[in-house]
Amino acid sequence: MKMKMNVYGWMILCVGILSVLMTSLTIRNPRRLHLHSHKPSSFAILSSSSSSISMASLQDSLTPPGLHYDFYHTSCPDAERIVRSKMTQIHFRHNDVSAALLRLFFHDCFVHGCDASVLLDDSHGNQSYSTEKQAVPNKTLRGFDEIDMIKEEVERVCVGVVSCADIISLATRDGIVLAGGPFYPVLTGRRDSIRSYYEEALDEIPSPDDNITRILRLFAVKGFNERETVSLLGAHNIGKMSCEFIQNRLYNFKSTGEPDPTIAPNFLNQMRQKCQGDNSSPSRNGLFESMHSGMSNFQELSSSMSSGAGFDSHYYQSLLMGRGLLFADQQLMAEEKTARLVRAYASDDGSTFRSDFVEVMVKISNLNVLTGSQGGVRLNCSLPLFSSK
Repeated sequence: MKMKMNVYGWMILCVGILSVLMTSLTIRNPRRLHLHSHKPSSFAILSSSSSSISMASLQDSLTPPGLHYDFYHTSCPDAERIVRSKMTQIHFRHNDVSAALLRLFFHDCFVHGCDASVLLDDSHGNQSYSTEKQAVPNKTLRGFDEIDMIKEEVERVCVGVVSCADIISLATRDGIVLAGGPFYPVLTGRRDSIRSYYEEALDEIPSPDDNITRILRLFAVKGFNERETVSLLGAHNIGKMSCEFIQNRLYNFKSTGEPDPTIAPNFLNQMRQKCQGDNSSPSRNGLFESMHSGMSNFQELSSSMSSGAGFDSHYYQSLLMGRGLLFADQQLMAEEKTARLVRAYASDDGSTFRSDFVEVMVKISNLNVLTGSQGGVRLNCSLPLFSSK
């Protein structure tokens, strides 16, 4: 088994090297795609706003002080290898872990930055404080146990050295590669938050029912423009979704007693067959198991919208056909400024999306991070107990 996992580890490393080389080439050349000749507007939209940058200049422009490549090369030289190896093992047992960690990572970074505050079971060392985990947007998050497993593996080799924030960032990237997504560089040196932010999690995380105005405003507050927002939402390419998230959209949209009129009729019928308004029969589906009764009908909804697999353009193609699962997804077609980006991403084999996704993941990975003497390094990711290092 050990030899088998080493082979898997080498597989993800080789895929990562090839992917980052391709990404470097495409980032340097914004006219990297031979888009369909009958869609010149899509080509113009994406190429005109691109700038010719190298991976080195991308790093320089986005790197907060204190983050570096291979930050642990002397203090814990095997850290990234351990994260990659353990993540590979987990993925081959539960391939939905990639989507779960990507969502966990996003919810962490969107509230006070990438500081692992979403992992805490108490705040300020006091369980009387509400935590981000308890906030409604986070109640269906998964991946906590997997991060704990990776942390334990790292702690066996390097006690109190590698932060939980870095582990989430590295594991998310490795999970994306394992799911067929692009490799992107992850700088390390993050520190862990000493507290959790319950109120901010309630207010700042986008909802599945948000309209386009609120979606763009929430992302803009965090420094993301329209193109980056549309690209980041393309992460919905992978994973499965609970019927609970779309139940009102199918049967009682905005308390009208009717479905959302923007849903294509054939797609509405398809989704209603899978989500029949009765969630009383629990159904386990990988990591996305129900936390509460009434939230357990998962029914592999992702297959309803996919015309492809993995990180390609099928998410955007689905939106063009009115087949976005979430109201927030389909809202990208509600205004021309985002709809034209959807059309552009849908116009090729996913190369444009993957290249843009690399850049936006680098950006969100560095969002409001704690470094240097800020925060600390937790010994246990769920508890605010820090090492002395």
